Amino acid sequence: MPLLELCDVSRIYKTGQVSVTALKNVNLTVDKGEFISIMGPSGSGKSTLLNIIGCLDRPSTGTYLFSGNHVEKLGDGKLADIRNRFIGFVFQSFHLLADLDAQGNVELPLIYRGMGRKERQKKAIAALEAVGLSDRRRHRPSQLSGGEQQRVAIARALVGEPAMILADEPTGALDSVSGQVVMSIFQRLNREQGMTIIQVTHAKEIAHHAQRVIYLRDGEVEREEKLPQPLVAEVESLKAK
Repeated sequence: MPLLELCDVSRIYKTGQVSVTALKNVNLTVDKGEFISIMGPSGSGKSTLLNIIGCLDRPSTGTYLFSGNHVEKLGDGKLADIRNRFIGFVFQSFHLLADLDAQGNVELPLIYRGMGRKERQKKAIAALEAVGLSDRRRHRPSQLSGGEQQRVAIARALVGEPAMILADEPTGALDSVSGQVVMSIFQRLNREQGMTIIQVTHAKEIAHHAQRVIYLRDGEVEREEKLPQPLVAEVESLKAK
């Protein structure tokens, strides 16, 4: 069974009497364990598509099945529960809380689940270890580099053991070396844990680290490209980045 299926999904925004079509009749199927990139020029609908996949928005028309269940008409509370339990988010601007250290930021999704302190601390430390930052767990965001902050954000996305990770321009604010580290982590999670990853990116070299690229233009899927040999992100050590 596919992890998610979008069938004839459109998203229309209305401001007064003006309507803007952000997505038009998009069809997309993503299997469990896939690593997919979404590319397209500004205004092509990439972020809108990612928001619908992540249950942050609803389609105006069409259907969305997540793990075989229709979610396009669920209420806000049900959508929030799906986001918290099954989807990990990684954003370009990190969205870390400045007054919390790395471990505290990673624990946040588990606090919202009502998990006890000892269990969530254990899980947060393990998630930071997975991204090579266990020795930085007591550092606040201002004490970390941009690359390290993004890795904390990835650990936060991982800590709840989601069904998939959605990443919106995850390397957009990073230098090339830190970007390679992020891609290395994503590829390892995908390869070793079977994590489903969907990322939006403007950069072709970042997109080609995935297994499949979806190209959008004017809100429609223009074409798809399957990459038989994705680019391999090679880094000597996460600790050194």
